[in-house]
Amino acid sequence: MKRLAALLVFSSLLFATPVGAKPPKRPRILGVAHIALYVSDLQKSRAFYEDFLGYAEAFDIKRADGSVRIAFVKINDDQFVELLTDPPKQDGQLDHIAFITDNAEGMRKYLASQGVAVPVKVGKGDDGNVEFSVADPDGHGVEFVQYEPHSLTRRDAGKHLPDTRISTRLFHVGVPAAHLAATEKFYDDILGFQEIWRGGSGKTLGWVNTRVPDGDTGALDGSDYLEVQLYAGPLDPTTLGTRNHLCFQTPDIGKTVDILNARPNRKDYPRTIEIKTGKNCKRQVNLFDPDGTRIELMEPALAGCTSVAISTLPPPQ
Repeated sequence: MKRLAALLVFSSLLFATPVGAKPPKRPRILGVAHIALYVSDLQKSRAFYEDFLGYAEAFDIKRADGSVRIAFVKINDDQFVELLTDPPKQDGQLDHIAFITDNAEGMRKYLASQGVAVPVKVGKGDDGNVEFSVADPDGHGVEFVQYEPHSLTRRDAGKHLPDTRISTRLFHVGVPAAHLAATEKFYDDILGFQEIWRGGSGKTLGWVNTRVPDGDTGALDGSDYLEVQLYAGPLDPTTLGTRNHLCFQTPDIGKTVDILNARPNRKDYPRTIEIKTGKNCKRQVNLFDPDGTRIELMEPALAGCTSVAISTLPPPQ
């Protein structure tokens, strides 16, 4: 009911722009900034992301009592995984996904002109960046962040980038969606994302990949993207952990698995690490963090394919 209510509110707001008014121009959306995840045990999560996957923690945000509220695990100078120690709210372990913009206030005004519910003003996060959040049609938190020169993010540029990192790029984030038309209206029509592929199995469409509109097109395998995971019916916590996910790009999945298997704390990871070829014809591995959030490792190159078919299956009802 909560997602349906969010959809109905979103749909009604689409008609809020005055007839004949010229909307502001949409600021650029440059890439995936971070994914923010609730964790039940920060030390176990640190062991997974830092010791096992090889990342470093750049900085943290503390509560008044000195305890850590958010730990910022650094992927590269622009991308992070935020580990939140507050109790989860409504979307399993996911708090929000975030995208980089070059003008947060301009984005807020643009979204308001498109009938999207926005805050009355942008805010400044505890990390010193300008940001604001909205809800997508399925109720997922979507944050837009503008990196500020004196923020903790930019002051850490070039630091906390160890050679042990299993990947240097957060390639996509994934969220479930029950209503493809509303999702496309929000991400593609309003935000300017560009669909690059859709796939599925059985009788219905399963995934739609839509790329940020102003990313680095010269990057390996193109710009960052959002993977929309379609579903019908309720999602239990295990299913949510699989659909709410993040993907690291890695050039050679075989070498990556060898590195993971050779790490001392491999013994603390209880699951099998198995290489598979996905529907997109790319070799990949699925890992799961201590709270069940899926971490996908994926090669950029096609595995023995010259092209990948785009699914024509209907979305689930």
